[in-house]
Amino acid sequence: MTPLLKLDAVQAGYAQSQVLWDVNLDAPAGTVTALIGRNGVGKTTLLRTIVGAQPLIGGKIVLDGQDVSRMASHQRARAGVGYVPQGRHIFPHLTVEENLATGLSAAGKRGDGKVPDYVFDMFPKLAQIRQRKGGFLSGGEQQQLAIGRALTGMPRLLLLDEPTEGIQPNVVQQIEDALQRVRRDLGVTIVIVEQYLDFAWSFADRYCVMQRGRIIREGDTATESAADVAGLVSI
Repeated sequence: MTPLLKLDAVQAGYAQSQVLWDVNLDAPAGTVTALIGRNGVGKTTLLRTIVGAQPLIGGKIVLDGQDVSRMASHQRARAGVGYVPQGRHIFPHLTVEENLATGLSAAGKRGDGKVPDYVFDMFPKLAQIRQRKGGFLSGGEQQQLAIGRALTGMPRLLLLDEPTEGIQPNVVQQIEDALQRVRRDLGVTIVIVEQYLDFAWSFADRYCVMQRGRIIREGDTATESAADVAGLVSI
């Protein structure tokens, strides 16, 4: 399958400390890739590098055949990269609807200036609480809002950093159901950082294991179980 996202020998880091070393990754269009590994191995840095929040030291990032390595983060968003960071980062003093509206600029000419109906279809809870301020939402509601905001930008590629962290099991199931629809109904390619392997294996097509800033193992979830790689990951 043709990759929507292709990383070629990507290197990145902070100040004098290099974190990523020659990372190669292909995310085929319309698939879900789970990025797993112990804390501190560079998973979040890799997502931040893809979205343009972390400078690239070396290598290349290609989105649907276009080299986006030197693009600013807002340009990558306009090109179709959506990002849900760890910790959600919603605006606590804005309402749910206002939070969602902040993602509209990423859609550019692909949107009509309105929050797409599919956001509320996938997260009906957000429709019920659209006038509630972000700071008064539960952790699960905030996570749904963060994902909804990213979808408002009509991404072709969605990056999620630990979306189940601190979330109640019933809400985790709602998030899984929504992400299944994102892939199936919207055709969005997903790369997800996830410590909860059962969740990752429930809908991911591929997995990549990171250690010390490198991808040291990858494969298909259909042919390898979570137990096969659990020893490489801290749960």
